[in-house]
Formats: sequence, C-alpha cells, structure tokens
Amino acid sequence: MNRKLTATRKSQVKIDNHAVRFFTETIDAGRISPLAFFEAGDSCYIEKRFYWQNGDKTMTLVGIGHATVLTSDSAEERFQHISMAWNRLRAALIKEEKDMDPVLFGGFSYDPKSIKETEWEAFPSAYFVVPSFQLTIKNGKTTISINLVTESSEAAEEFDRLRDERDRLIHIAQVEDFNLLAKPEVASIEEIAKDNYMQAVADVTDKIKKGIAEKVVIARSVQLNFAEEVPAVTALHHISNEQQESYHFGLQKEGQLFFGATPERLIEISNGRAYSACVAGSIKRGKSAAEDREFGEELLEDHKNREEHQYVVNMISQVFQAFCTNIAMPKAPKLMKIRDIQHLFTPIEGTVEQGTDIFSLVQALHPTPALGGVPTNISMDIIRSVENMDRGYYAAPIGWTDTAGNGEFAVAIRSALLDGNRAYLYAGGGIVADSEPDKEYDETWVKFRPVMRALGGKLNG
Repeated sequence: MNRKLTATRKSQVKIDNHAVRFFTETIDAGRISPLAFFEAGDSCYIEKRFYWQNGDKTMTLVGIGHATVLTSDSAEERFQHISMAWNRLRAALIKEEKDMDPVLFGGFSYDPKSIKETEWEAFPSAYFVVPSFQLTIKNGKTTISINLVTESSEAAEEFDRLRDERDRLIHIAQVEDFNLLAKPEVASIEEIAKDNYMQAVADVTDKIKKGIAEKVVIARSVQLNFAEEVPAVTALHHISNEQQESYHFGLQKEGQLFFGATPERLIEISNGRAYSACVAGSIKRGKSAAEDREFGEELLEDHKNREEHQYVVNMISQVFQAFCTNIAMPKAPKLMKIRDIQHLFTPIEGTVEQGTDIFSLVQALHPTPALGGVPTNISMDIIRSVENMDRGYYAAPIGWTDTAGNGEFAVAIRSALLDGNRAYLYAGGGIVADSEPDKEYDETWVKFRPVMRALGGKLNG
C-alpha cells in the first residue's frame, strides 16, 4: 500500500487547480453487524454517517466519516454536476485489484425549485459523500475499506492514521455492547396543514376533470414529537427490523437523519445491465390470507389504479428505450406485497448503452408519474402551487454508485426526517379524475404507518 501511496500516475487529475489522488484499501472484516459499525462512529462522526441495504439483502453499505463531499445547488444541472465531479474523482483513483470499489452515496432533493424555509434547509439540491470508512456486505462477505482523497504530499502518513482509526472502529463494533434501544416514546402527533391537503386534492381533481393534467401526486406531512431525543441507530434498527422486504436507507447531515424503508427501486446498474421497477397503484393488506387475496384481486382489476400504474410503465419504458437495448418487460403487472400495503408492480430491464452513467438515468427517470404526475411539467407546476410544503428528499432519488459504474438508487418514500426529539413523516398519493379527498387522506395514513410504527407511534396496529 505504501508503494501505491507514493506512486505517481497519469490518471491523477486536477480539481480546482490542485492535483488530487484518490486512494483506497480493503480488508476482510469477518462478521460485523452493520448497525454496530454505524453506531461505532457515534462519538466522532455523528453527522457523517450513512446506511444502505437493498431489498433482497445482497448489498449492505455503511459509511463513516467523509473522504470528500460533492454537492450542487443548481436546479437545472445538479445531476451533471455530481456526475462530472465523480468522474474526475474516478480518474484519480489508485487501487489494487483486491480492493473494493469506493462508493459515492447520497441523494437529490425532490424539487430544487420548491420553498426552502423549512426543516430541509440544510439539504442542498444534491448531496453526496465518499466515506472515509466503508463497510460493505456483498453476498454474505463483509469488508471494510479506507478511502482517502488528498492533495497532500504526506499521504502515507495520513493513511496510517486512517488505518489506526479503522481498527478502533472495528474493535468498538466487535467488542463493545450494542444495546438495541426500545422504540421512542411519542409525546404527540401533529397533522401539518390537513385542511390545505384536503383542499389541494379537491382542487387538483377539478383541474384534472377540466383536462389540465391527467394525474398529479399530492403529498402531506405529520410531525411526531418525542419525550427525548431519538438516536439515529434506534430509528434505523426498528425500520429495518419491521420492513424486511424494503430498501433501508439513512443519511445524516447537520444533526438530522433522513431515513426510511422504501419498496421502490428507481434504477440499478450491475455489470452494464439496468433494472427498474414500475410501482404505482396500491391497496391495504387484508386481515386474513383470504381477505388479502381479495384485496389483491380488487387492485389488479381496479380501473383507477391500473390507469395510474400504466402512466408509470409508459414513462419508464420510454426512458429505457432511449438509454438501453435488449429491453425486457412483462405485459401485465403483478402484486408487490409488503407489511402494510400492496402495490401494482412491473419490472423492466435492459442493457445500458455505452457512455451512459447512472446519473443520466436518474435524471431521466425523476420524478416518475408515481411521485409527480402526467404530464410531468404541468403536474410539477400544480404541486408547487397547491401542496404548500417542501418535500425535501422525500420521494426523491437516494442511493449509491461506485468507481466501476455500478450502483442503485431507490425512490425515498416511506421516509422521515429525524431531527432530535421530533420527526417529520411524509406520504402522498396519485390524484386522478375520480379521486375523493377522504379516501386519499385515509391512504396517506396507510403509507405513514411503517415509519410511524418504527418510531413508536400507533395507527390501528
């Protein structure tokens, strides 16, 4: 490794007129609980951690510390800004074959043109980090990498200090007691601007009946207040434990944690093959297997939900046709069943054309009709005018990519922003011509339930 740290390479690039080198080193780590490793960083890196686990649990990532941070405040070019900055870093990478590919983890805001004087003020329109310490569990094998992005001529000394710190974090995760904390005690639940939400649904339904739009997704939020400050690891433990089938994520910034358990993949790229999921249209779970089956059949035959789902299928398939070849997609949706809700679900995959990176696909896919509406531009204008809140990173892309070009982004629904002794929860639904405000309102409570339950709140179980 010392040879690698002192070597010079043509691949070294200049960022802001300084030569930058990007070093990484990976060791096998045996068996370490990812949340124990996350918690090991609590004392020194409490605002510099992230957590990710995909739906089938074949990939888990934990990041501690910041080797570097990439951000953008642009409304129009944020995807390109992050892509270009990441490509410059990738070109500066010096690694050995045995080392894991470093990851870049983060997310984009739902709408950078929305209001910002809210709980989301600390989050820019794009926020991504390369962790100093990267735990990866892939197909059952656990590794820990050190990542160093530096302009210093004393990189070897810096890396030795990072090795000592890595060993300290591993020791804490392996040896010290990791107490799984009880769920928080909820002091109160506040509905935020319920009347505005109900009126917005009615107004949007009227606009759709007049032909101004075909579908618009309207969201709302509730605030949970707790008796005490809620640790980030508590929220992540309970949401991961209770929503086994979902993508689990957590991103810390300036004392806040954006976290959730989403069923919806936006895009995955693995060895040049792209995968996405059309998820739209929903109904509650039954209290018995027979009732659950009846609800599922009702969903599959429901005109409103099938129409809502088809909007998403049309849009995502068009994006794949623009960026991919060898596309495969079933002709009819099936059911995706998770703990509190079941959705219509259509998978799609294709071979990514050369020169296309994951950020190009994220930009083209966001927002899908499942989170925005149809047509996109008109629905976004309507959302800005009637929703009266900043979605922040809710319903937006969150995920990772690595230096090899692989990666995965999910749509950050079933999510919340945890801020000390309070949390803001978000949920919405697709409004079409025959939508009814009361039914849409009831559906949001079903969608609040996973995060609500993880944080100690109760909604009819």
